Amino acid sequence: MTTPHALIVDDEPDILELMELTLARMDVRTRSATSLQEARNWLDRETFQLCLTDMRLPDGNGLDLVAHIQESFPNLPVAVITAHGNMEAAVKGLKCGAYDFVSKPVDLKILRKLVEAALRLAHETGRKDRRSRNTLLGESEAMRDIRSKIVKLARTQAPIFISGESGTGKELVARLIHAKGPRSDKPFVAVNCGAIPAELMESEFFGHRKGSFSGAVADKNGLFQAAEGGTLFLDEVADLPLALQVKLLRAIQERTVRPVGSEQEIPVDVRILSATHNDLKQRVEEGRFRQDLFYRINVIELNVPPLRQRREDIPQLTERILARLTQENGLEECPRLTEKAWTALCQYDFAGNVRELENILERAAALCENLKIDVADLALPEMETILPEPPSVEEAIPAEEFFLEDYLQKIERRAIVDALEKTRWNRTAAAQKLGLTFRSLRYRLKKLGID
Repeated sequence: MTTPHALIVDDEPDILELMELTLARMDVRTRSATSLQEARNWLDRETFQLCLTDMRLPDGNGLDLVAHIQESFPNLPVAVITAHGNMEAAVKGLKCGAYDFVSKPVDLKILRKLVEAALRLAHETGRKDRRSRNTLLGESEAMRDIRSKIVKLARTQAPIFISGESGTGKELVARLIHAKGPRSDKPFVAVNCGAIPAELMESEFFGHRKGSFSGAVADKNGLFQAAEGGTLFLDEVADLPLALQVKLLRAIQERTVRPVGSEQEIPVDVRILSATHNDLKQRVEEGRFRQDLFYRINVIELNVPPLRQRREDIPQLTERILARLTQENGLEECPRLTEKAWTALCQYDFAGNVRELENILERAAALCENLKIDVADLALPEMETILPEPPSVEEAIPAEEFFLEDYLQKIERRAIVDALEKTRWNRTAAAQKLGLTFRSLRYRLKKLGID
């Protein structure tokens, strides 16, 4: 690789000198500009592998330069320099296409890591295989659009919020964004935020020091340290309690964590990707999710459509899943679907999306005769409403004295169990049939003691 070349744009002589010296020690040649026009002149004359630009310049805004580079030099990573604490400006820069940001006063360790990652990105442009159609299956317009966006999003360090129903493949999308980016050789750490007990969350995320609490027999690194240099994927981020949301926001903004029982903060370099099947905007409106954290993790949103909105992808997904099952089970021949089975499968709504399709096919492949899957083998839940007919007034109210609360709980239990049985205990599908959110159904299951 030839000596990399960077363009630094800032009208403060001290900042220019500091960054020139820092990059020179990294064997990076630099050109300096103090205005937008001067920066554009350099870009027209020479080829660069990195650009660092201040937000406030004498003849305009650094975002104008970011937009110009995005349009004319799309393969050039550009990072913005923001005033201390001005996260709004940093977020604007990332939304406009900036690779990353660094705050004043410039932390040289953070700057060096940013430069190293950006130069890796510039070096790998055109070398890394950007195709993902063999991993993220589907030739529908929606899936082609998502694969195209993944390639673009992999080139930036902006936090990405991946939305979509349960079972649509949000973690797969997150892994692809990581794999196609400059952090691909570093760890990808995925955590289900709803699966960690509340009392252990701070220790799990930020680590702890020996003796900081009962049971802390040794120092332990948290998830942020485990993902150092790579990507931290926060699945079901809506389930985070408010107390931890405050600390998570600070960790993301300051790029430091403080282990439980420690007085010192530790710098961390991770990219944050998050996802949930819940409506996070509604959570913000209800006061159950911090608005400032929402805006910080939702710099760019990528929505993964449900399977019922891309039915044309069902045949390809089905063939790939059956081929995998054949290999895993050591079969010589792949099971085949009858014409009626294909029709039924392509018309089914899949409340559980791709994950439900996998479960249906795995069961059908195990139960079918002569490797031929028919409609009966699919055992698709009934499409009609599953709620029982309401009882008559005479049947509904017992003649003897009774407790209303106990009686209403019996009716609720009967409706929920009926829904679960008719959806093969698929809680997502049952919740949809009952007109409930998944979280609401989960609450009722716990309240009624239904396992």
